Amino acid sequence: MSGHSKWANIKRKKGANDAIRAGITTKISREITVAVRMGGADPTGNMRLKLALSKAKANNIPKDNINRAIQKGAGATEGVGYEEITYEGYGPAGVALMLDILTDNRNRTAADVRHIFSKFGGNLGETGCVNWMFKKKAVFVVTKENFADEDALTEIVLEAGAEDLTVSDDVFEIIADPADFDAVEKALADNKIETESAEVTQIPDNTVAVSGDDAAKLTKLLDALDENDDVQNVYGNYELPEEEEV
Repeated sequence: MSGHSKWANIKRKKGANDAIRAGITTKISREITVAVRMGGADPTGNMRLKLALSKAKANNIPKDNINRAIQKGAGATEGVGYEEITYEGYGPAGVALMLDILTDNRNRTAADVRHIFSKFGGNLGETGCVNWMFKKKAVFVVTKENFADEDALTEIVLEAGAEDLTVSDDVFEIIADPADFDAVEKALADNKIETESAEVTQIPDNTVAVSGDDAAKLTKLLDALDENDDVQNVYGNYELPEEEEV
């Protein structure tokens, strides 16, 4: 996540290497399984599942994989149990990083993540060391290609409960409280406005510009974390140069 801009993160993910792309299916399938176990198989009343299915669609996850993940969560097939953990730490240039973890082996994951941080100039911190720098928000991304009228879009989303709308390059980023996710999503759908992405994420209060060697190390750290199957999401307060993001 580059600053508050989710679009920068989306671009980085879409340009990810094959190892990261292969891991996306595993991560999303795992998230679907956990979401079903926690809230049932109906996405209508299960926000977590709804978001996971939306992410699966955006990443072109095969339907067979999705169905298997749902069946595992519903207990139709035998599967391992996952533990949810949040890790916090610092990357190169002192940037703050938060990680959502889903693991079936806490000790293995802790060792792996600690090694990744150390290898690329960061360090894993104590619980609470950076989470105060972030706020959980719903973020919707709409490309200007899909809808170009900023004034109309602003009116639509603010009336639905959104907190803010910002313009970044060729996209609009809509920020809302997670509790207002459904209302904003419905308002966009009712107006036939297609979203590039819609998710609940962690947004930093402030960002740190990272460049040069630190930017190269940070990019390698983020890629290594993405390649770890247990790391579901990585949030950071960094801002990388454009060439480091894509």
